[in-house]
Amino acid sequence: MREAIAHRGPDSAGERCDAHSALGVRRLRIIDLVTGDQPQSGEDERVWTVFNGEIYNFQELRDELSKQGHSFRTRSDTEVIVHLYERDGAAFVEKLEGMFALAVWDTARRTLVLARDRLGKKPILTYESGGELYFASEHQALIAGLGSDRFPVDRAAIALYLRLGYVPAPFDAFAGIRKLEPATVLVWRDGKSTERRYWQPPTSVVSVPEDEAVARVRTLFDAAVRKRLVADVPVGAFLSGGIDSSALVASMAAQSKTVRTFTIGFEEEGYSEVEHARRIARRYSTDHHEFVVRPDMTSVLPLLVRHYGEPYADSSAIPTYYLSKLSRDFVTVALAGDGGDELFAGYQRYHAVRLAAALDRIPSPFRGPILDGAGAILPRAGDQRGRSTRLRRFLSGARRPRATRYLSWLAITDDEWLSASATPEFRPYADSAARELDQRAALHVGDAVRRAQLLDVALYLPDDLLVKVDIASMANSLEVRAPFLDRCLVEYALALPTSLMIRGTRRKWILREAFAETLPPENLARRKQGFGVPIGRWLRQELRPLLADVVLSTSALERGYLRPEAVRTMVDEHLGGIDHSHRLWSLLMLELWHREFSIA
Repeated sequence: MREAIAHRGPDSAGERCDAHSALGVRRLRIIDLVTGDQPQSGEDERVWTVFNGEIYNFQELRDELSKQGHSFRTRSDTEVIVHLYERDGAAFVEKLEGMFALAVWDTARRTLVLARDRLGKKPILTYESGGELYFASEHQALIAGLGSDRFPVDRAAIALYLRLGYVPAPFDAFAGIRKLEPATVLVWRDGKSTERRYWQPPTSVVSVPEDEAVARVRTLFDAAVRKRLVADVPVGAFLSGGIDSSALVASMAAQSKTVRTFTIGFEEEGYSEVEHARRIARRYSTDHHEFVVRPDMTSVLPLLVRHYGEPYADSSAIPTYYLSKLSRDFVTVALAGDGGDELFAGYQRYHAVRLAAALDRIPSPFRGPILDGAGAILPRAGDQRGRSTRLRRFLSGARRPRATRYLSWLAITDDEWLSASATPEFRPYADSAARELDQRAALHVGDAVRRAQLLDVALYLPDDLLVKVDIASMANSLEVRAPFLDRCLVEYALALPTSLMIRGTRRKWILREAFAETLPPENLARRKQGFGVPIGRWLRQELRPLLADVVLSTSALERGYLRPEAVRTMVDEHLGGIDHSHRLWSLLMLELWHREFSIA
């Protein structure tokens, strides 16, 4: 199991076994390069821990514990976990600030504690059977521990995947495997486990003066960056030139003598942000590195399928992987802007929920015909970023009930299409997925934008975006830290009213104000571009053979998920100019996953 994830920790390997437990770890050395290897224990070796991630407040906790009589043998953040558990038991996790997946084994009580950080930066997978529990950071390790090369598929998870493009926790595409959810503690004892959630994002809104809120956001963000600059190895930043990464580099430059920045671009027009990133790099005199790549799909796709371990259809994993791979030649840690859109309402779909709420004022006998009429005059052809495609998605979602409207824009396909396209035997799973997601989307707090933000924080952020970055970066032995996901900043930002997030057509209003005197106007005024690749065009041209060899293969069409005629129609329509790129990409990655893992 340990060697299956050597890429996550190439610097050292450790293990600790007794009659009741076995702990293994691979370590990427970041803090305390000499004495920080794992597993680690307390003085009496009663409590042991293995841990992936970083504890940003470990120095304050160490000082507090030292004053209470605890002795430390290392300078690492890992040892703090052991002594906190000795003092507070399983409640110790509530004191930790950072990104972490950790395990604590209490030899005296024969008790295991697993815990994930609040936002879900670091993963934990579990498998329980016959009074035994296996856990790991990635599927590759868990599969190695279970000692089988064939696993049954969880069809309920696949139905969720076909809706979203990823499998949300606690579901997993492998039957029997479960994902521990963010902000959750699992305690396992006597062959049984219990789970407890120890944190929730704020649900109430606090009214504060605008100038005070702007200043506070900047202060909290700078503090979050400062914490994440602590390392005994080189640190850099992913830079796209958007507001999030630009603010990140500006804050780093104010607190560090040298800032290393990394940008990736593609040859296709509209999918490269190199010029915008270059402007920020010049402004702050960073040690800047630009990479323009043309992905080698024949090698990168099987590699990504293997590392993600289950079907995963966010195509931005491709540039994230290449950016991580190229950055690793220069740094061991990179800071990134993940979370900025969720905290400060940066997605275009937040405008959509406000506009749809305004359309709700039109009496229902008139609203439907108006929306249908507008949709009828829009052309069906176009790519995923085209205006007509986005307008059609908006109009389709605007007709839905308020509770599930945002989910229709968040998903890659709607429940009606999936149910209609499913085989008779798979349709019950498709309908179950619809009920599961509708239940998650039924939030009853705040206005439409706030509900959308909270759904993104609970679903899209941890199960798609953070999975993407963790797997792509750790595949290259690179640690990525996200200052926007600092607990203090998250709790403050999510409690602010929507009026401070969106002003007219401007999203992220308060974040832009916080950096108005710092960043170039061109970067502040930029529209969000997104970290994508031209999948729609690739599937019509360079990757067209994959549609025939993989998506339309006999093995794929006989999996029993979708009716073959529905898949063939979708392929024909896409090749004819109607965009189905997200759905087709999800089917491509699903079949490659089946082949990679020889799933029963």
